[in-house]
Amino acid sequence: MRDIESFRMYCLSKPGVEEGFPFGEDTLVFKVLGKMFALTGLSSPDFKVNLKCDPEWAVELREAYPDEILPGFHMSKKHWNTVLFDRHLREDLLCQMVDHSYALVVAKLPAKQRESLQKMGE
Repeated sequence: MRDIESFRMYCLSKPGVEEGFPFGEDTLVFKVLGKMFALTGLSSPDFKVNLKCDPEWAVELREAYPDEILPGFHMSKKHWNTVLFDRHLREDLLCQMVDHSYALVVAKLPAKQRESLQKMGE
């Protein structure tokens, strides 16, 4: 998932996910049932992605990978990380962070929406 297309396909494989450009043509945003869980700039030379993250785990990740995981750029630094996907992070960790971001957003959805997502995934 070190390139935009594999990242895009991974995000779109999740139930209820849509992509769009609500902030302009340079920022690709992924939402689950209308709620944002990932975004990436398309004009940057580096492939970096903003992902939601539990505040405690966000700090742990930043401390463990200070060159690859930073406080969320233009986002709440408490709840978002900017992850440099084209660096040396393990593929499974990248997937885990995307899954975690998606799960955080899904957990905040109303019960009926969560149930419909579960049915989509079956």
